[in-house]
Amino acid sequence: MVVPLAARDVAAGIGALLVLTAAVSVVGTLMVPRPIGSWLTRLVDRVMNGAFRLATGPVADYRRRDRILAAQAAGILLCQLAAWLGISFIGYSLLLWPFVTGVTSAFTDAGSSMFTLGFAEPAGAVPSAIVFAAAATGLGIVTLQIAYLPSLYSAFNRRETDVALLNARAGVPSWGPELLARTHYALGSGVSTIDTLPDLYAQWERWAADIAESHTTYLPLVRFRSPRPLSSWVTALLAVLDSAALILALSPKAAPVVPARLCLRSGFLCFNEVARAMGIDVPATPDKAAGISLGYPEFLDAVARMQKVDFPIERDPADAWPDFVGWRVNYERAAYAVAAAVEAVPALWSGPRRHPTPAIAPIRPPK
Repeated sequence: MVVPLAARDVAAGIGALLVLTAAVSVVGTLMVPRPIGSWLTRLVDRVMNGAFRLATGPVADYRRRDRILAAQAAGILLCQLAAWLGISFIGYSLLLWPFVTGVTSAFTDAGSSMFTLGFAEPAGAVPSAIVFAAAATGLGIVTLQIAYLPSLYSAFNRRETDVALLNARAGVPSWGPELLARTHYALGSGVSTIDTLPDLYAQWERWAADIAESHTTYLPLVRFRSPRPLSSWVTALLAVLDSAALILALSPKAAPVVPARLCLRSGFLCFNEVARAMGIDVPATPDKAAGISLGYPEFLDAVARMQKVDFPIERDPADAWPDFVGWRVNYERAAYAVAAAVEAVPALWSGPRRHPTPAIAPIRPPK
């Protein structure tokens, strides 16, 4: 069947839009240093998330789910690359269609050029220009994706270094009360190291700012999982924020007030910005009247853990509870949403998951 030239011209216009769409997506994702999404990358993200949800749906054990989900970030990167190349390939094929004998020749010429095979070349100045552009596009997309990987893994390594260091303080999985208890207990040395908390909170204030910048700019980083199955950047940051809220509420005189408040602010912004970049609807201003999901009995469990190591608690838990709620309401909703979206380890105080998995307490060394 012979397709009219007018129809092929319309197809060429659609092809130009597809090429432009792929180019905008590649530049916005790999080159522009700010979170610029496109329908193409969002579609890839949704498809891969759906595929991994199906794959992990029947798996009840968290460690097995973690092993499966460890491939999710790599899958997203590969599918992004395939989508960019595929959309560009279709676009250039449609652009060539008016200048060649048939649609099969158009796809053959575009594929030969985009993937630098060189076995087919159309005649004429305009088709030659199109295939040269196709060759440059294919090579450029692959080159930019390869150059993108060192930035991703550099940010990943920075993130995981501090998470691994925190594990000794906050346990695995990390938990805020555990962090305070172990910091005071100091490995049974008899000398409290609470005086190291200002440096810790300053370090995590900077860490949260780095995560907010890198994980919103390079969104696949959100789904890069920690090397250890019971470790997660989400629960690590949540543990640090909970420890800051606890010490401000329970021991205001011993608390490093300014570093703790700055860390809480930076962590709250980090969770909110990452959640919004993932398409999660979180309010810019928390609803103080709504309170928090964490219950008072769980708060008392935390106080009991701290009292077990003689942590210097200055206020009655009942009096400290409203202040703790006032701090936690700022970040709890966004933190729970991100933890559920990435299937973070179900640590204590980290919210519900899609799979009803019991919360895992920090693993403590034998006495």
